[in-house]
Amino acid sequence: MPWTVNCSILLTGLPLLERPGAVADAGFGGVELWWPFPSVVPDADEVDALVAAVDAAGVVLTGLNFAAGDMPGGDRGLFSWPGREAELRANLEAVTAIAERTGCRRFNALYGNRLEGADPRVQDELASENLHRAAQAVARVGGTVLVEPVSGADRYPLRTAADAVAVIDRVAAEHGDTNLALLLDVYHLAVNGDDVPAAISGYGDRIGHVQVADAPGRGEPGTGELPITDWVRDLRAGGYTGPVGLEYTAQTGDPFGWLPADQRR
Repeated sequence: MPWTVNCSILLTGLPLLERPGAVADAGFGGVELWWPFPSVVPDADEVDALVAAVDAAGVVLTGLNFAAGDMPGGDRGLFSWPGREAELRANLEAVTAIAERTGCRRFNALYGNRLEGADPRVQDELASENLHRAAQAVARVGGTVLVEPVSGADRYPLRTAADAVAVIDRVAAEHGDTNLALLLDVYHLAVNGDDVPAAISGYGDRIGHVQVADAPGRGEPGTGELPITDWVRDLRAGGYTGPVGLEYTAQTGDPFGWLPADQRR
């Protein structure tokens, strides 16, 4: 499967449960999601409806975010947020239960913002412990926890590929977990001024998932200035075999028109 479509940012003119079917109709075989529920532990009927929608569409759930707080309000994860440990740990179990039903094996753990009045060292210690717990939880299904640099959030401390890899290495050193990997989103790295080709070549064996959007604008490839096709080619040449996530906002009438139909599945 060469591509997967992020249904939390694309096809938003449709109800969420109709988007997997639209992805299949567009010729793709996979979908990924930010945390799609209003609470950290969804009701059983909410999970049933999501699983049924994915199954009915005949697509694979290739990626799922852990709960990240109020994303529209600026939150970017719970892993380093003191006082929300119980919520996060309940969410780990909810995510793993969804994985057991869907076969999803990639899970994005947004690190969390720096908080006013909180010691960054304490936040980082908490994040290491929580990432360890997440790695243990999804290990039950053979899953991988992804750590992602993010742009557009001034208080989010992971800005570069090296920042994320340092966190992954810390968890491995402190807790022994090996099922954590870098989520390489070329849009976030480029906007933050990171060297994307260097990240691709330097961390090729650390990459657990890839996402793309063009810049400026976070639109589909071809609407900005980034050499996305070249970067995807280099990733493949370097040994990355997983799907590439389409995580952009549509700038044209057909959000997938840049990609020939015979290359989508």
